[in-house]
Amino acid sequence: MFRFLLDRDTWQEVYDSLSKNQLRTIITMIGVWWGVLLLIGLLGSARGMENSFNRLFGDFATNSVFIWGQSTSKPFKGFQEGRRVRLSLSDAKKVEENIQGIDFVVPRNQNQSTVMRNFLSGSFNVAGDYPLLDDVQKKKLLFGRFINQNDIEKSKKVAVISEDIFKQLFEKKEEPIGAFIQINGMNFTVIGVFEESNIQMGPGSDIHIPFTTFQQIYNQGDKIGWIMVTGKPEYNIKQIELDTKLLLRNLNNIHPKDARAFGSFNLGENFDKFTGFLTGMQFLTWFVGIATLIAGVFAIGNILLITVKERTKEIGVRRALGATPFEIKRQIVAEAVFLTLIAGIFGIITGGWILILLDHFYGQGDDATLVNASVSITIVFVALLILVALGTLIGLIPAFKATSVKPIEALREE
Repeated sequence: MFRFLLDRDTWQEVYDSLSKNQLRTIITMIGVWWGVLLLIGLLGSARGMENSFNRLFGDFATNSVFIWGQSTSKPFKGFQEGRRVRLSLSDAKKVEENIQGIDFVVPRNQNQSTVMRNFLSGSFNVAGDYPLLDDVQKKKLLFGRFINQNDIEKSKKVAVISEDIFKQLFEKKEEPIGAFIQINGMNFTVIGVFEESNIQMGPGSDIHIPFTTFQQIYNQGDKIGWIMVTGKPEYNIKQIELDTKLLLRNLNNIHPKDARAFGSFNLGENFDKFTGFLTGMQFLTWFVGIATLIAGVFAIGNILLITVKERTKEIGVRRALGATPFEIKRQIVAEAVFLTLIAGIFGIITGGWILILLDHFYGQGDDATLVNASVSITIVFVALLILVALGTLIGLIPAFKATSVKPIEALREE
């Protein structure tokens, strides 16, 4: 078989057979070319969307839920309907100690404040945070550092500001670290500048200060605005959310069926929906691509059947001169595989160029829709193997047709 593939006469026959009707050959190959092009293009685009999604959420603990207090909708234990619910540090501690599957509980506070520097000012969101926040919502620091435990213990007046605030309150080449800003009239030392994310995980924060400092300057006591609960990877974040809300209702004397008392946003649940969408899209891509490939390969089989019919007399002569049925079959299968492979290679090349163009127009910048839209070498090899297998199988149909005619009848065919 290997010698057959290296035989020059073999490929000369393939060339002569296919070049007799070039237009028909090209039209036949278009189906396979289009199928491979779709497969490569769609799979690459799906990978680009996945890369973009992973870049957005790569530094976040996605198995998380945000929970905050609202107002009650049912009277309970002497409390009237409409009572405002405020979470506390003790609530956060109880959640961490009693809910199974929790990895982190991050209490947070936030307030709108006037921020000034020299003669420049603006109104920004100031958040009181613990160092743990940087573990579950990693900040991309451009300068300096994030809040540490020493800042918490000593209630230091230090601030980590966003890049937007830096641009508004500082000169372009000015050093921000160690500079002072005023928050509600009090001086804070800038210890870090972070790049703002394209997505918001909970309420957006322009400035982060130590949680204990926030408690003092805003007179919050042990009250908190909301908690971020992060579950361990093997636990269902939806169940963690339900268990946490049930515990918080008990701790705050809220009716068990009061659905309005606590608001929440389940990031893990929404993350799973999107990853499920990506998985479905990849499955659909493979289905559409392979279905189109099969249609294209069947078209090649039909054309080869016509070619066999036209070459009936030639096949009869070869049989009369001693060619075995296996040799006739082998020649026709080689033609089918050659057509599918050439069309497939052109499809891979074209699909690659399309992905390059997509990356050029839609894959640049921080808000890119498709990041590094590409397919792996493994997928390319799998596509080629599928083409060889389909080409071989479809080539057997006209091959058996060619050898089913007896030599004497083939020679008499006009």
